Amino acid sequence: MDITRAVQSLYERYPFPPDPLSDKPPPGWNWRWSYSFAHSFCLGWRPEPRPIRILDAGCGTGVSTEYLAVQNPEAQVTAIDISEASLALAKRRCAGYANVQFAQMSLTDAGGLEGSFDLINCVGVLHHLADPTAGLAALAAKLAPGGLLHIFVYGELGRWEIRLMQEAIRLLRDGRDPLADGLKVGRALFGALPEDNRLKLADRRWVLENHHDACFVDMYVQVQEIRYTIPTLFDLIAASGLEFLGFSNPGFWRLERLVGKAPWLLERAAALSDQERFRLIELLDPVVAHYEFFLGAPPLERLEMGDHWLDAALPVRSPYLYPWPERQVFDHEYELVELSEAEVAFLERCDGRQTLGQLRGDIAQARIRELLEHFLLQLAPPPGLLSSKMRV
Repeated sequence: MDITRAVQSLYERYPFPPDPLSDKPPPGWNWRWSYSFAHSFCLGWRPEPRPIRILDAGCGTGVSTEYLAVQNPEAQVTAIDISEASLALAKRRCAGYANVQFAQMSLTDAGGLEGSFDLINCVGVLHHLADPTAGLAALAAKLAPGGLLHIFVYGELGRWEIRLMQEAIRLLRDGRDPLADGLKVGRALFGALPEDNRLKLADRRWVLENHHDACFVDMYVQVQEIRYTIPTLFDLIAASGLEFLGFSNPGFWRLERLVGKAPWLLERAAALSDQERFRLIELLDPVVAHYEFFLGAPPLERLEMGDHWLDAALPVRSPYLYPWPERQVFDHEYELVELSEAEVAFLERCDGRQTLGQLRGDIAQARIRELLEHFLLQLAPPPGLLSSKMRV
């Protein structure tokens, strides 16, 4: 089977994602698609606003492309996809954005694009390639020095029930039209299975999105899907030559949430490497349906968030706080954060012109760090502070 052609045919027939077109700005905010916030998360400091280039590698129907255009108005966004039908919808979705251009091509052909990119977004694509390692290498070659690569790939352990249903559908579907008949068979199977069936119970996690045929086909009638575990994921990363900068859901990867009641186990786990600790976590909590993370192209300039430079930094309030100004706001993960009147006033003054020490008043540094963790605040180093002494 020609995997590339088969994947292309699937998305020509079922363009994905099937989000409706709208003449309104996209709802919500995803910090992973903001170059400034991704940079702060990965490297510890807010970059100076400047024209940048972004690649949306495997844009589908343009949902991610629109977010990238809105959240990075200073950027030129290039979006590529293998599906002509998906690109047609993406172009309609992003017709009002002058900073977006499209090209039909496979991710592995990205080397044909001009120049390099400061941020590459590749969500839900690598695992559908015949050779994800080659695909990631093609993207790595287009990443500018110091650039960031945002990736989303499937996890093996959290998709166990999905894999079983995929195989069941393949056994029953008619080969003359495997996509349409696979959809028919899959719908019938879920309708016929007992309510306490494990596969049916697991599908409740996805049922709201899978009411749409394109979502159901993408999940259960997929023609090519490679799933990872921590060991195989880091093999993929190592082959890219890029540096792992962290998972975008760091809270999940904290062992304390699982075995915090046994401090001696935490002490023993302290001797593990990062990869061994990640593997231990996914073994103890095997719900990882996908890994979402950042890679970076050396050289990378990191800043430690030490007290020796915190007060000298220039704070900038997040432009995405909602509602604002209020004492209760939603953070980057839509968790409610309670603020004091003094903290609201402090955040209101954070425009990058004065140092943190000049603005924070009686707000403790520990609380400042909490505001940073909630993405209510970013810190830009003052001129000259980003030196070799502070690089990790």
